[in-house]
Amino acid sequence: MSAQLTQVLEAIDTANTQDPTLEDGQPAALLYGQRMSAEQARLFPDASDALQIAARGQHVERWKLERASFPEGRAGYLAWRKAEAEHHAEVVTALMQNAGYGADDVDAAAKMLRKEGIKRDDQVQALEDIICFVFLKWYFAPFAAKHPADKVQRIVEKTARKMSADARARVLREFELPGDLAGAFAA
Repeated sequence: MSAQLTQVLEAIDTANTQDPTLEDGQPAALLYGQRMSAEQARLFPDASDALQIAARGQHVERWKLERASFPEGRAGYLAWRKAEAEHHAEVVTALMQNAGYGADDVDAAAKMLRKEGIKRDDQVQALEDIICFVFLKWYFAPFAAKHPADKVQRIVEKTARKMSADARARVLREFELPGDLAGAFAA
C-alpha cells in the first residue's frame, strides 16, 4: 500500500472516529468504513486506489448531515442522500488532494461517491456492489427484524437491482436467503 493511500485511509478513519453514534462500542462510521474496506478487498482485491478510498470514505462524516434536517417522505430522503453523497465526495476530494493524488484519481473517487454511472461505469458499479454486500452481511438482519415482510421484500428487490449480474450471482452462493428474497437476486 502506497504512502498516499495510507495517508488518505487514515485521514478518513480519523474523521470517522468523531461519529457520536456507537455500534459494537466503536464509532458507527468508523466501523462501517472498515467493513467497506474488508468487503472491497475480498470482492475486488486488485482495486484501484480510487476505489479503495471511495469504499472507505462511503460514509465519511455521515452524522454531520442529519436526516431530520430534511423534509419527511421520499423526496426529503432522496435530497438527504444526494447531499450526503456530495459531502462524502467533497471530504474525500480534499483528503486525496492533500495527499498528492492527481485530478484523474480524485475525480474517479468523487464520481463513485456521487454514484454517477451505476450500471455504466465499472468502478462506480464495483462500489455499489460493495455497498450492497456490506448491507446484506452486516445491516440486513437488524433491518429485517424491525420492518414488515413486504417492506423487507421491497428493499431486497431494490438492493438486487442496484447490483451487477456477477454480484447477484455471488449473493446467491454466499448468503442463505429464503426463497422469496433469493428470487430477487436470481433475476
